[in-house]
Amino acid sequence: MRIGIGYDVHRFNGRGPVKLGGVVIPHRRGLSGHSDADVLLHAVADALFGAVGAPDLGEQFPPTDPRTRKADSRQFVRAAYAAICKQGWTVSNLDATVIADTPKLIGYKRRMAQAISRLLNIESSQVSVKAKTTEGLGHGRRGIAAQAVVLLKRSPKRKGR
Repeated sequence: MRIGIGYDVHRFNGRGPVKLGGVVIPHRRGLSGHSDADVLLHAVADALFGAVGAPDLGEQFPPTDPRTRKADSRQFVRAAYAAICKQGWTVSNLDATVIADTPKLIGYKRRMAQAISRLLNIESSQVSVKAKTTEGLGHGRRGIAAQAVVLLKRSPKRKGR
């Protein structure tokens, strides 16, 4: 088994909506970033890369690379998933937390978990997405952060190794 942890944070800009976990959420302020600024998918990708000891998201997809300008962050998760599969791993489960005072995410967490599970080729019951606020103490009014922890297990195809 392998464990990986991912984290990301992006500031709000003046233009909405927000994209989290591949789900578009109506909001007056979107997030600033080189790509689509999906902090949740960035944290998921970093957790996957970290679990197999690969370079982090910023090294593999630098914000200076024009090819990833405004990129859909699902491509980063797909690349990370391919990296774990290549090494003979599969996702056992993923636990993620979005830290934001706004927008409220209660109606979107299940959709985010389903979208992430499709990217990782697992059941949505293997993905947990939680939302927390900062209670006004942290960056929560100026942006959104996300954390993800992933547990990998050997792929059934490679059990004998």
